[in-house]
Amino acid sequence: MNVDVEASSKQHGQLQQMLWEISQTEKSTVLPDASSLAHARASLPNSLDGNGIGFESTRRHVLEDIVPAFNNSSISPRYYGFVTGGVTPAALFADSIVSAYDQNVQVHLSEHSISTDVEFTALGLLADFLRLGRDWQNGTFTTGATASNILGLACGREYVLRSALGRNRETSMGSVGESGLFETMQAAGLSGLQILSTMPHSSLVKAAGILGIGRANVKDVSSNNDPLRFNLELIEIELQRSDKATIIAVSCGEVNTGYFATGGLDEMRELRRLCDTYGAWLHVDGAFGIFGRILPEDPEFNVINQGCKGIELADSLAGDGHKMLNVPYDCGFFLSRHQGEAANAFRNANAAYLTGGSSQAQLVPSPLNIGIENSRRFRALPVYASLLAYGSTGYQIMLQKQIRLARSIAEWLFEHPEYNVLPKAENKQGLLERTYIVVLFSAKDEDLNRHLAAKINETSKMFVSGTSWQGRSACRIAISNWRVQEDEDFAIVREVLASVATKA
Repeated sequence: MNVDVEASSKQHGQLQQMLWEISQTEKSTVLPDASSLAHARASLPNSLDGNGIGFESTRRHVLEDIVPAFNNSSISPRYYGFVTGGVTPAALFADSIVSAYDQNVQVHLSEHSISTDVEFTALGLLADFLRLGRDWQNGTFTTGATASNILGLACGREYVLRSALGRNRETSMGSVGESGLFETMQAAGLSGLQILSTMPHSSLVKAAGILGIGRANVKDVSSNNDPLRFNLELIEIELQRSDKATIIAVSCGEVNTGYFATGGLDEMRELRRLCDTYGAWLHVDGAFGIFGRILPEDPEFNVINQGCKGIELADSLAGDGHKMLNVPYDCGFFLSRHQGEAANAFRNANAAYLTGGSSQAQLVPSPLNIGIENSRRFRALPVYASLLAYGSTGYQIMLQKQIRLARSIAEWLFEHPEYNVLPKAENKQGLLERTYIVVLFSAKDEDLNRHLAAKINETSKMFVSGTSWQGRSACRIAISNWRVQEDEDFAIVREVLASVATKA
């Protein structure tokens, strides 16, 4: 293989400039058209060319055949299907550096690279940003919510079983990571573990299955009046069970509504008290809701502020950087108040070559001993660059625009004769106060409602995801892109939804 390094470097620079220009151009359509998709699929090779087609031909193929068939989920502010965020200029710049230098960031080698120091600093900046305090600097960057929830539940599993073992004075067994789940539970005299939650995200339930806790052991402990809020009396009854160890999981931003599982500091304090009394672990699935903590203490955002109060009392936190931080896929984060807990589950055993080999390694832990992967991208750099570039104030402005757009849409839908806003609210003011960045709605006409998401998306002016609410089809608008322009975007959403309702 003959590779001209100088020519390749020049081509790489030109390509980076082209990609930058593409990313800075807002697309008027959100989804690719049918002809672009058909052309892209037809261009895919049926077999590998042994000699290769060369860089220039590959470049043209990717840019001219494949790229037009991508959706514009990160480029368009009106991709509302999932909380995908976007890619800020600072994050795009940093991610290009990540690819170019391709650092191995899993082992802290202080004389070899600054990368692990940057990651550790980024975790501290993230703790500052979320107003958690530097005792939350313990953690790592992950692929996203599923991996972050796996880490949180794994740490919880270690903690609650160690607590149960402590009550059994006849055993000297150590961690689950060392001794195994079955053996540790048997030594602790337990029949299993359980997770108590309300309307948990599917990623948390998936994590429970992966960790051997079991999807069936994620139990609903919701209030009769509100399926998202906790029934504290029922929680205490479950915590008193002598045959189970318990993790409590708080949804900080439920996926369909964006609403919060707790409504103030008193509720979090009571959950903390119950966990301390019974040796349970308190985990928060922060996803996109945790970013409500950056909002100012203002009456406009009072309900959101209250929903985020007391998160610092939890033991662990899972969040998504590729959502509200607007950094590229893939990027999640895991934070914990407990230094060293993750190592009980994720430590690499019998691998002397993976140690840092210096005294400074004690200050900056090697990420491979506190997370799932032994190899991964330098995900921290786009987070680091974005936090430095925009600061808390910059992200506040982004989030306020997103919330205000969501509330404008919710108010319009509330007053429209053809639509329902969900969950049904008694009055408009109460609806608007609870609205964060997600608007859940349905059409009143049953025939239209069955095809509502498809009809909206056919316009290609915006994209929504279909879902269900209380056994009936619904649509979900999730606003998370940094490019949001309140008035302009609201006008387009209003035009599309009015047109769809008129044509029904």
